Amino acid sequence: MSPFVDFQGVWLAYNRQLLAQGQYAVEDITLQMDRGEFIAIVGPSGCGKSTFMKLATGLNMPSKGTIRIDGQPVTGPLKISGMAFQAPSLLPWRTTLDNVLLPLEIVEPYRSSFRAKRDEYVAKARRLLASVGLAGYEDKFPWQLSGGMQQRASICRALVHEPKMLLLDEPFGALDAFTREELWCAMRDLQAAQRFNVILVTHDLRESVFLADTVYVMSKGPGRIIVERRIDLPRPRDLEITYTPQFTDIVHELRGHIGAMRKPVARIGGGLPQ
Repeated sequence: MSPFVDFQGVWLAYNRQLLAQGQYAVEDITLQMDRGEFIAIVGPSGCGKSTFMKLATGLNMPSKGTIRIDGQPVTGPLKISGMAFQAPSLLPWRTTLDNVLLPLEIVEPYRSSFRAKRDEYVAKARRLLASVGLAGYEDKFPWQLSGGMQQRASICRALVHEPKMLLLDEPFGALDAFTREELWCAMRDLQAAQRFNVILVTHDLRESVFLADTVYVMSKGPGRIIVERRIDLPRPRDLEITYTPQFTDIVHELRGHIGAMRKPVARIGGGLPQ
């Protein structure tokens, strides 16, 4: 079976001038992602994680190399993906339910049938909200929800049109530790039930190891993938696994790869840069 996501030798410079100067944001990215797989991209700030995300959604086209998703070459923004970011960005004048329904109002083929099928779509949105613990909050406005609740609603909005791929850019980074772990479990359960592909960009190594099937470590910019680490922990995973030696060993291994990139380079004669 062909991979669902297939990057082959992908390089990206953000404009022609940078391309002419050989200045790339990411270099030589080759990566294959199986159908139903959950991957995480980690690395230091500025390494190109978000650039990779834009390439995977068709928001940026590669300067060199090819990208195929679901068997088709990427030539522009994808309709088969949903996205959630660190800031939930819910519309403050819409209720939780209406925020979740928004993609069905504006994305085809749902848009043209929204009025006729509104009851069906509302029922779908309510089921999705219930699955992440937001039953009873459908008529609340964003300012009436906690940060974690807002992020749950944002994820539901990204999934309501049943995308084949969900892209998460630091979605839990602004939350407290307890809420973050609750949302890890919510995401784990949603993905296990629906088997959509997930690309997660995160700075949190524990998060990447808990959620992902494979973790990719990117180098400092220009970003390259320097480590591909398969996470061979049994599923379903519960939070207790994060306290096991097997889990912490993987986290420390990944941290070692990132820490090695941050070590200062010694000057000739043994002195360190000032």
